[in-house]
Amino acid sequence: MTDTLTRVDTATAAPVKRRRRPLGPLAVVPLLAFTALAFGLPAWAILDGAFTVKNQATGTSSYSTANLTLSLQGAYLTALIGSVKLSAVSAALAALLGLPLAQAVVTSRFRALREAVLTASGVLANFGGVPLAFAFVATLGNAGVLTRHLGLTDKGWDLYSFWGLVIVYLYFLIPLMVLTITPALEGLRTQWREAAQNNGATPVQYWRHVALPVLAPSLLGGLVLLFGSAFAAYATAAAMVGSSIPLVTLQIADAISGNVLVGQENVALALSLDMVLVAGLVMAVYLPLQRRSARWLA
Repeated sequence: MTDTLTRVDTATAAPVKRRRRPLGPLAVVPLLAFTALAFGLPAWAILDGAFTVKNQATGTSSYSTANLTLSLQGAYLTALIGSVKLSAVSAALAALLGLPLAQAVVTSRFRALREAVLTASGVLANFGGVPLAFAFVATLGNAGVLTRHLGLTDKGWDLYSFWGLVIVYLYFLIPLMVLTITPALEGLRTQWREAAQNNGATPVQYWRHVALPVLAPSLLGGLVLLFGSAFAAYATAAAMVGSSIPLVTLQIADAISGNVLVGQENVALALSLDMVLVAGLVMAVYLPLQRRSARWLA
């Protein structure tokens, strides 16, 4: 009797297992739904607002490119150029300073020091906004500790200037460069250096003809990533310089807060669309470089 029941249970359970099939393409439906809600709706709101123009006389709205045209003129164009200039200078300096620091970390014999530097880089790369601005104001501002003790004001130092903002941006861009380029430096094989030395190459020749060509995609990719990070920064600049330095993120904040002329309420969305286009261009350059670097260092 027991054997009969066992055979019956087994016979009824087997078809249940066969009915289980993988979801296949349906498994990505939740991810697509989340992406559509989190990114699709805001993107549609930006597009709709950027191309919508309200007629103040009749109160009607129509689609036009007037907001985009306005966002590329006058003070808005100056702010866009200022953001590009600030981001490019900060990213270039951070790349130049971050590369030797990352190389020193990779070649260090002290594992604890290396882990400490990488951990600190991870923390400092995300240290921005108002706390970072306050730290620099207290240290290098007009009444900062170092400013008074070193007499920097008499030497022409001004934290609330273009170069002052560059130094503040370097505080989180250099650690970000270290984190970005360290995996690529670890991928450089010891055999390449030994082969170059056996053929009589100096360290400078090794870096010029072997290491830097291999690292070039990663360096350019890191440079692009730093540019995008600096281009999107807002809170630090807003807390430090306000509107004294023209930046597109500050112009967007002014427009959102209502500090615009009548009929230009959607200019902030047009400026946001300009930033999205610049970010899309940055990612279009960054992703192929990242894939090419991965093939070399795999």
